[in-house]
Amino acid sequence: MCTALTYKYFFGRTLDVEQSYDEKIVITPRHYTFSFKEERSIHTHYAMIGVAKVINGYPLYFDATNEKGLSMAGLNFPENAYYFLKQENKDNITPFEFIPWILSQCASVKEAKILLNRINIVHIPFCHELPLAPLHWMIADQEESITVESMKNGLKVYENTVGVLTNNPPFDIQLFNLNNYMHLSRNHPKNTFCPSLDLKTYSCGMGAMGLPGDLSSLSRFIRATYTKMNSVCEDNEKDIINQFFHILGTVQQTKGCVISTAHHYEMTTYTSCCDMKKGIYYYTTYHNLQICGVDMFKEDIDGKNLVIFPFQQNDNIFIQNH
Repeated sequence: MCTALTYKYFFGRTLDVEQSYDEKIVITPRHYTFSFKEERSIHTHYAMIGVAKVINGYPLYFDATNEKGLSMAGLNFPENAYYFLKQENKDNITPFEFIPWILSQCASVKEAKILLNRINIVHIPFCHELPLAPLHWMIADQEESITVESMKNGLKVYENTVGVLTNNPPFDIQLFNLNNYMHLSRNHPKNTFCPSLDLKTYSCGMGAMGLPGDLSSLSRFIRATYTKMNSVCEDNEKDIINQFFHILGTVQQTKGCVISTAHHYEMTTYTSCCDMKKGIYYYTTYHNLQICGVDMFKEDIDGKNLVIFPFQQNDNIFIQNH
C-alpha cells in the first residue's frame, strides 16, 4: 500500500511493500526509445526522472516527473483495477507503459486529459514472469492534479482537489468520506456536548480527536489530507522539502505493524519528494533517513541511454561529539 501527494510545487509518494524490488532512481533522456506493446514507438520526448525497476533496458516506473514538471505515480488498487482487451480507434496502453506514455508527451495535466480521452488500458503484461499489478494513478503539475482509475465500468478521471491518493476504495468514495471528518480542527474544541457541564480541554491537539491513526488506506487518506491541508511552513525550498517529508511521515509504515503475507510485513521502502520546477528527485529510504537527491538536469538529458542511480541505503548517523 502507498500514499502519494502534492504540496506546493513538489510531488512525491511512499512505497509501502514487504520487500525491495531492486528499484532505482532512473533518468530517461529525451532520445531514449520508448517501445509500446500496441502503439507506435516514441523516439523523441520529454526527459523524466523517477523510481523504476529496469528490466531488459526498459524502465518500469513506480513514479516519475518529466522536465516540464508533470508528475505521475501508480498506486496499488487491488480488486478494483480492471484492464481491457484491445480496442480499435483507441490508444491501447498497458499499465506499465502508462507513466511513460503520458510523461513523454504531456507538459501539463490539461494536455494529459486530452490523451486520456483516447486511452484504453489493456491487459497485456510486460512478460509472462511478471504479472500486471492492479493500479490507479495520480497525475499532477504545479496547478492541479487528477486521479485516473481503470475499472470494469470504464476509465474514470477525477479532479483531485486535495492532491492526495492512497489505495482502496475508489477515489470518489475516498473524497466523500472526508465529510465524516469535517469537525476536525487545529483549534481547541468548544463544549457542544453539554454546555451545562463544565467541560474543558486538557491538552493541545484535542480539536483533532477522531483523526484515524490506523494504517488502512482509507485512514491514511484522511490523515494525509488533514495534515497537508493544515500544514504551515516558510516559503523557501528547504523548509518546503522538510515539511513534505514530515507530511508523508504521518503515513509511513514501520516494519512489523502490518502483515501482508505469512511472515512478511509491509514497510515504507522509500519516500520521495520531487521538485517539479527544478527536476530534482529527493528521497529517503527505510534504512537511511537522510534526505538524498538526484538532479535530472545535471545529466545529459539529450542522450539515448538511461542514467541509473542506486538508492543510498547506508545509515548516516552523525555523532555530534565524536
